[in-house]
Amino acid sequence: MELDRTALLLKLLGDKTRLTMVSIMKHRECCVCEFQEVFDMSQPSISQHLRKLKDAGIVNEARKGQWVYYSLNEQSDLFGLMVDILKHAPDQTEKINQIEKSNATLRCGC
Repeated sequence: MELDRTALLLKLLGDKTRLTMVSIMKHRECCVCEFQEVFDMSQPSISQHLRKLKDAGIVNEARKGQWVYYSLNEQSDLFGLMVDILKHAPDQTEKINQIEKSNATLRCGC
């Protein structure tokens, strides 16, 4: 892994929102509307964070009908380092439970 790629990952995960998103995606895939349940921000803002992660190759996106779901890219050269970093990040079980209880995908049609 190149130093530039390591620096990119650290920069991306240095943002609290993206670190939380990646921590959640360590446990489950999510669509934008599910992330809206735990972040007080607009859909375009959430999509912007996800685009940065996708552009770096950290997350995958998969279409299911008209909706896009995001998950960690286990094939990324940064995956191992990312998993190591996430071991030191706060647990996101509460936010994951919040997503699951909200049934956001039923409301938005995902």
